[in-house]
Amino acid sequence: MKVLKESGLYFPGYEHDACGIGFVANIRGMKSYEVIRRGLDVLINMTHRGAENADNVSGDGAGILFQMPHEFFVAKGLTLPSPGQYGAGILFLPKEKKEVEKCLAILEKIIREEGLQLLAYRDVPVNSSCLGEISGRNEPSMKQVFITGNLEQEDLERKLYLVRKRTENTIRESTIGQKELFYVVSLSTKVINYKGMLTPKQLEEYFPDLTDHSLQSAIAMVHSRFSTNTFPTWDMAQPFRYICHNGEINTIKGNRMWMHAREGVLHTDVFGPDLQKVFPVIEPEPSKSDSASLDNALEFLHLTGRSLPHALSMLIPESFNDKNPIPDSLKAYYEYYSTIMEPWDGPASILFCDGRFVGGTLDRNGLRPSRYVITTDDMIVMGSEVGCQVFPPEKIKVKGRLSPGKILLVDTKLGIIIPDSELKSQLARMHPYANWLKENRLELEKIEIREKVEVSLHERINEYQKVFGYTKEDIKNIIIPMCVEKYEPTGSMGNDVPPAVFSRKPQRLFNYFKQQFAQVTNPPIDPIREGLVMTLTNYIGSVSKNILVDSPSHCRLIKFKSPIITNADLEKLKKIPDEGFSHVVLPMVFPALGDHGKELEKSLQRICEEAEKAVDSKKNYIILSDRSIDAGMCPIPSLLATAAVHHYLIRRKKRMQVGLIVESAEPREVHHFALLLGYGASVVNPYGAYAVIESLIANFELEMDLNTAIANYNKAIDNGLLKILSKMGISTLRSYHGAQIFEALGISKEVIDKYFTYTPTAIGGIGLDEIAREALIPHKEYYEEKNTG
Repeated sequence: MKVLKESGLYFPGYEHDACGIGFVANIRGMKSYEVIRRGLDVLINMTHRGAENADNVSGDGAGILFQMPHEFFVAKGLTLPSPGQYGAGILFLPKEKKEVEKCLAILEKIIREEGLQLLAYRDVPVNSSCLGEISGRNEPSMKQVFITGNLEQEDLERKLYLVRKRTENTIRESTIGQKELFYVVSLSTKVINYKGMLTPKQLEEYFPDLTDHSLQSAIAMVHSRFSTNTFPTWDMAQPFRYICHNGEINTIKGNRMWMHAREGVLHTDVFGPDLQKVFPVIEPEPSKSDSASLDNALEFLHLTGRSLPHALSMLIPESFNDKNPIPDSLKAYYEYYSTIMEPWDGPASILFCDGRFVGGTLDRNGLRPSRYVITTDDMIVMGSEVGCQVFPPEKIKVKGRLSPGKILLVDTKLGIIIPDSELKSQLARMHPYANWLKENRLELEKIEIREKVEVSLHERINEYQKVFGYTKEDIKNIIIPMCVEKYEPTGSMGNDVPPAVFSRKPQRLFNYFKQQFAQVTNPPIDPIREGLVMTLTNYIGSVSKNILVDSPSHCRLIKFKSPIITNADLEKLKKIPDEGFSHVVLPMVFPALGDHGKELEKSLQRICEEAEKAVDSKKNYIILSDRSIDAGMCPIPSLLATAAVHHYLIRRKKRMQVGLIVESAEPREVHHFALLLGYGASVVNPYGAYAVIESLIANFELEMDLNTAIANYNKAIDNGLLKILSKMGISTLRSYHGAQIFEALGISKEVIDKYFTYTPTAIGGIGLDEIAREALIPHKEYYEEKNTG
């Protein structure tokens, strides 16, 4: 099972897949081999949704998850406690016997340390002769493991989670030669999972267990993988431990980093001090696919106390803006959780199962299909296509499809299907979410301050224009049209401007980054016609973001309907009368004299350390400002300062506790704002652009009043941001925030790794020395001209 490293144009973070999924369940919970057989048939009928290598034998991946087959294991000669009193799972292991022994020794040691008992191993029967050359070359060895403990089933389930996470982390940090082959397919008291780098037809041929009629279950969940522009591996076959996923998480990079950043504030009585043992929650990026990371997050939320539908509705919420006709109580529920969990956004059809419940959900746009059939004998089949299982017409009781954002849930213990409306009604009634929001949340436009706010910058307009490199083209072709039309100007197809790294003229750091966009199986969306699901709402404020405990304190926030704020809005935030909100202003400047690269690096380190102190002193938001420029202090590129603070705080696990506001004269076009938001800024105040607009009106180059011009400019930025989000198939700014959906072109690996972590870059280039010099050129020109003039 070869693990590919970053090389050339290949970046592991691009791992996505588009697949066929399905489940079969007996609604009344009646176990039989028929359910498993039907599940395998559903899988085979969706072979065309998977993929094969050119040899037509090596598959991208196929698998099946079903309820723990206790009677089957007993029939195989295993001595086991009663169902629910033990856990079982399948391990992928290295091929060499010595390496296997090392992995198992670590597992056994951790089992003992957690107070559990190893019952037995079972060699998983496999038929390797059916494999193709590629899948056979990467085939791991396999064992089933059985573990028990003197615990209730739910407590044992959590202990098994601890054992798995600790074992994974220990082996990952070990010197075992083939450690990348170790993988826990599943380890549970409730379900077991058979999967591999197989075609759907090969699954039962490779695993003879699946053809044994003593294998019985009331649920079978299946997946056929099509790895999009990526490389198939044994461990990335699905189902995972709780879900199978058809689609792509477009915001995965940000989702992973935000979850890592949260770990510093997470605590729960369910695990107590043991919670630290399960970190990192998400297996380190970029070694796993987006679907694997989503499964990690869902598993964590579920095992820390939330039901699967509750956890899923936090991660993949339906649209809840004013245009969506859902109950106000449900809107309040979604808004509450949107303040503590950004959506995992992108086209998705997801099936989920924990052994009792099985169900499915779609993303808010419904960009992946999911259809179901319910029969007269209480069988339900859901899949990517309506024909994945054929029934005589007289046996079909109900046919239907999932709607965008809706959930279908089957409870095999109670023998019922819980409709979306009933399920969501139960979730919305768990807490008084509407009251929590009303009593704690502030809205920017409703904040009032008694002091008079001075917003004009007329005294320094020329200085800001020159130092931040505003050109005639910026003003004539970008700013003026935006003030007049409320839209960014439209250009021709294609871009013949050479990459910034090849330019002889000084470039803004923004120009070294290119936007990614949806392609292949990943559809873009229309920001105009699909406005129902799109929003630019964001929040800053709460210093407590422990997502494991619901609390009204999470709502202690300021709500922004747009991430672009005026000078007057920023002054509101600086002088807000509410004692519950505090801030600190950190200057984004570095000395204009001395060793430029080293001075820039020292200044960035200063800003990062001061930001950490602000978090430790419970500040609600940090304002990164370059207003303090003068002859001796040059502005740090706002993108560099923002990304530096963002990633520094993520590494210190302190990012979730504070909002980042960027007060800068540098950004003026939509791409600039998208970059700042994508690298961690919560809101941006482009005071330099406003100064230019004020100057244009004063010089009669723009015939409208200042407030209208600024409002139009802001609207143009908002419209441009919605267009950028939609090009990547993203619906909400909360998802886009920190998602880093960009590629760098012409920036050194050292700068990327430290300040723009996980940003793909195929071509190296400039370091801090060159970045500092490019920032200093317009700064030096202006102040030398001023002093000699």
